[in-house]
Amino acid sequence: MSNLDTCGIEVSAKKLVVRMRRQEDLEPLRNFPNTPEGHGMILRYLPRAGRVVRVCLESTGLYGLDLALALSEQEGIEVMVANPRAVRHFAHALMRRSKNDPLDAGVLEEFAARMPFQPWVRPSPTALALHALARRLRELVEMQTAEKNRQHAAGLSQAIPAVVRRDLARSLRAQERALQRLTRQARQLIAQDPQMTERFALLDSVPGIGETSAVQLLGELGVLAPDLEARQWVAYAGLDPREYTSGSSLHKKPRLSKAGNKHLRHALFMPALVAVQHDPHLGAFYRHLLAKGKFKMQALVAVMRKLLHALHAMFKTHQPYDGSQLFRLNSPAQEVTHAPVAS
Repeated sequence: MSNLDTCGIEVSAKKLVVRMRRQEDLEPLRNFPNTPEGHGMILRYLPRAGRVVRVCLESTGLYGLDLALALSEQEGIEVMVANPRAVRHFAHALMRRSKNDPLDAGVLEEFAARMPFQPWVRPSPTALALHALARRLRELVEMQTAEKNRQHAAGLSQAIPAVVRRDLARSLRAQERALQRLTRQARQLIAQDPQMTERFALLDSVPGIGETSAVQLLGELGVLAPDLEARQWVAYAGLDPREYTSGSSLHKKPRLSKAGNKHLRHALFMPALVAVQHDPHLGAFYRHLLAKGKFKMQALVAVMRKLLHALHAMFKTHQPYDGSQLFRLNSPAQEVTHAPVAS
């Protein structure tokens, strides 16, 4: 008899739903708080002497990261962090139409039992620290954008008192100082790691990627397993198209799957937007797609995919950005023709 037990854990912000199959027998569902204390309770519950537990989680964000880190340190526990898209397709194959936490935990347990095991690669402490810094930088940028919009609206309204305008200005100054401080700390962190230093320089060679975007991209890509292929990066980012086809009667337009890391998608959006205006090769590729009838946003998403493929190749070959590898120009006119970008 195999000494392998399987477990699926559905992760949410406050709760962990655990479905355990031990020696071929399903145990009752268990619920644990998603806290350090709850993680400790799970670590005491899962292992049994002489047996190995294979645990499957979904890579849905930060809520499961601390749990995955704790599980990976425990002897006798194997951890697999599955792409949500793969889990969703697996659930469809099992004819699971309903969705709730207990059912999802059961699907993850079956995924661990039936699918090829892909061990989760624990990121380095530096990569984890940069990941957290990059996420915080993005939050601050969003807060700053919202506050700037409020300041603009306040400047146009006679009903807003001066004290509110001054408070908005103070808030923006504080956010700007926080952005500068966190960016400095991120750069210091990168400088301590030779691989990150090289990759940061490679990112800086891409038209459209500035310092903030480079930190955010490096923070998201640095926690990925080192053996992933470019198409797996694309799937992880949720930038792969999803088709709807059934027989000869149902043919819906392909849509973006979005079943992946939204932070990585957001980190790619602004560089793609700038690149189509300033890089001749990606600009020509964008206009080529528009000429074929693609909508502006569809073409921009395709540029984001191209950019992600380029970054994967650059990191693998240790070579700076070369737009000619993405899209070759047919004529000098393509270098100077510009098209309005999606708003």
